[in-house]
Amino acid sequence: MPELSVLGWVLLALAAVVIGLSKAALPGAGTVAVALFAAVLPAKQSTGTILLLLIVGDAFALWAYRRDADLRTLVRLIPAVAVGMLLGVVFLAYSDDDLVRRAIGVLLLAVVGFTLWRRRVAPAAASDGKPHRVAGAVYGGLGGFTTMVANAAGPVMSMYFLSMRFPVLAFLGTSAWFFAVVNVSKIPFLIGLGMITPPGLLIVLVLIPLVVAGALVGRRIARRLPQRLFERLVIALTVVGAVYLLLPV
Repeated sequence: MPELSVLGWVLLALAAVVIGLSKAALPGAGTVAVALFAAVLPAKQSTGTILLLLIVGDAFALWAYRRDADLRTLVRLIPAVAVGMLLGVVFLAYSDDDLVRRAIGVLLLAVVGFTLWRRRVAPAAASDGKPHRVAGAVYGGLGGFTTMVANAAGPVMSMYFLSMRFPVLAFLGTSAWFFAVVNVSKIPFLIGLGMITPPGLLIVLVLIPLVVAGALVGRRIARRLPQRLFERLVIALTVVGAVYLLLPV
C-alpha cells in the first residue's frame, strides 16, 4: 500500500465520492476529482488510478441509466473520438504535462463560450436537438483527445450533450455509455505508458465503496433535479474544471 498522509487519504476519499456523484448526477464534476488526485499522487500514477475508479462509476451509471441513452448519437461520435484518442496517445508520448493541461483548459473555456453563444445568439439551431455533423466531429475529437491525455473529457462531452438539449436522464444515460466504452478502451494504452501500477490498484480497491456511495446519492439527486438547474450546474462545473487546468501546479 502506498505511504500517504492522512490528508492525502482524505482528499482521495473525497475525490472518490465526487466521481460517483459525477457519474450519476453531475457530469463535469469529475474534473474536480482529477484535481484532487493530481494533488496527492504522481502525475502518471494519478491518471491511471483515477481511470480505474471512473470505470467503476461508469459501471454503476450504466446499470442506473442503461435504458435512457441515445445510442444513435454515440454511434455518430465513434470516428471522431477514435481519431482524438490516437492523437492523444501521440501527444502524451512527446509533450510536456504543463502544456497539455493548459491547452485543454483553453479548449474547455472555448467550448463553453461557443455553447453559450449558440444557445443565446442562435437559439433555433441550438434547441432543435438534431445532430450536427461538424459539431459532433469537433466535440468528439476534443473528447477523445482530452480523455486520453488528462481524463478531462467530461466537460467537453457535457457541453455537446447539453447542446443537443437532452433531458436529464437521457443526458446521463448517453454519457454513461460513452464513457464506459471510451474508458475501458484506454486501459491498454495506459498500461503501455506505465500509468497503471500495482500501488494504484491497491488504492482503487480501498476507494471503490466510496465511488459506489457517491453514485447512489447522485442517482437520488438526479431523479429530482430540475432541467434548468441541471444545465447550469453542468456549465458551472465545466468552467471550474477548465480554470483548474489553467492554474500552475
